[in-house]
Amino acid sequence: MVRTRFAPSPTGYMHIGNLRTALYGYLFAKKENGRFVLRVEDTDQERYVADSLKVIYETLAETGITYDEGPDKDGGYGPYVQSERKDIYKKYALQLVELGKAYYCFCTDEELNQARAKAEAEGTTYKYDKHCLNLSNAEIAERLAAGMPYVIRQDTPFTGSVSFKDAIFGEITVDCAELDDMVLLKSDGLPTYNFANVVDDHLMSITHVLRGSEYLSSTPKYNLLYQSFGWEPPVYVHLPLIMKDAHNKLSKRNGDASYQDLIAKGYLSDAVINYIALLGWNSGTNQEIYTREELIEAFSLEGINKSPAIFDPLKLMWMNGEYMKAMTLEQFNELARPWYEQSAAAGKYDYNKLSRILQSRVEIFSQIPEKVAFLPQVAEYAPEMYLHKKFKLDYAGALEALKLAKDALEKLNDWTESSLHDTLIGLAAATGMKNGQLLWPVRTALTGLESTPGGAIELADILGRAETVSRLQKGIEKLQECI
Repeated sequence: MVRTRFAPSPTGYMHIGNLRTALYGYLFAKKENGRFVLRVEDTDQERYVADSLKVIYETLAETGITYDEGPDKDGGYGPYVQSERKDIYKKYALQLVELGKAYYCFCTDEELNQARAKAEAEGTTYKYDKHCLNLSNAEIAERLAAGMPYVIRQDTPFTGSVSFKDAIFGEITVDCAELDDMVLLKSDGLPTYNFANVVDDHLMSITHVLRGSEYLSSTPKYNLLYQSFGWEPPVYVHLPLIMKDAHNKLSKRNGDASYQDLIAKGYLSDAVINYIALLGWNSGTNQEIYTREELIEAFSLEGINKSPAIFDPLKLMWMNGEYMKAMTLEQFNELARPWYEQSAAAGKYDYNKLSRILQSRVEIFSQIPEKVAFLPQVAEYAPEMYLHKKFKLDYAGALEALKLAKDALEKLNDWTESSLHDTLIGLAAATGMKNGQLLWPVRTALTGLESTPGGAIELADILGRAETVSRLQKGIEKLQECI
């Protein structure tokens, strides 16, 4: 059975690369009728952020990336939090020592820092010199008895090479001389990321490891560990990098958006997941909008690219807009409500009517406050806005249109969108005007904007009789000064 895993570190947010790794692992497991495992890698205590587990759980729940096993879903392979597996790692680290594949290292931080500084001064790459490899059993026992701090290091061969086959990048071979004797067990008794991954993936029967291609260089070390234990390594699937542009990786440290940032800006979770799925994978078709079921059906490792993917905010915004258009009006209005409540329209206008004009005109919910900012008060605008070449409108024509509209609307008893439509369109026909020759001046008077989220009729309905007539009168006065 296929078993994939998502193994995030609890660092306080879910960046886009992490979320894509989770998504691909989930999609592949579901496609193959396998199991998707959540494992929390919290052995790096310096990077630990409080409440990070909550962020992980909430993000996976919101995005519909449902795991079959995890800290709160024991599938018989737990614990699923690495800090709760401390004794397991020590057992296997000591086993490697007994096998002659690892050794105790008692070098102090000061000694190691001096060695690094020397290598840097000489312009060479620092590698641990195996100083503690040849300590005798008696020396080791004496130092352990004295309580000297130690780490356990992997004993990497001086010569030879190690190879592995990646599902995306193919056969990769590295000379052992290029590899360092990496630390497996730290002085605090916790494992390093690299060692814990190998032990956990084996013990949890993980068949396919999907992770970012930045881990390609670490994989030879993993394979040496698998060989040392006599274990079968999993299938490696290294995913292409996600880039901000042609030269820079997408990174939270550089201020790039995390999943939480995107949701806070008004993106829809389903749209974000759909877009992330396409960052490094394609189905071989032109389809871009996928339901979750369609993603599972279409996903394959063969569709994953080697080349880095560029995160395009405009493409994500477009896709989000498509998802918003596909909603029912009720769904859109419910999700838009919090954005109305923090806008100039808060509590003053019919949100349902606003949603009717905005649903097809916004691509993310955070655009709503700007779109409705004109509603309480028309900003100062130049009378030249009434002029329109296409409609052959001059000041006199615009003034006539506003006067006719004001007179007609003052007499209108049934203030509904349909009545407003019939009244203004009927007025244009009765006076020989084109619709635009009447509606353009009306919309200008109502909003003071060149571009608005709705037309004159829709906006008059939202503003109401008193405000509409008042704004038309102010437009008339502005135009009278121009003639």
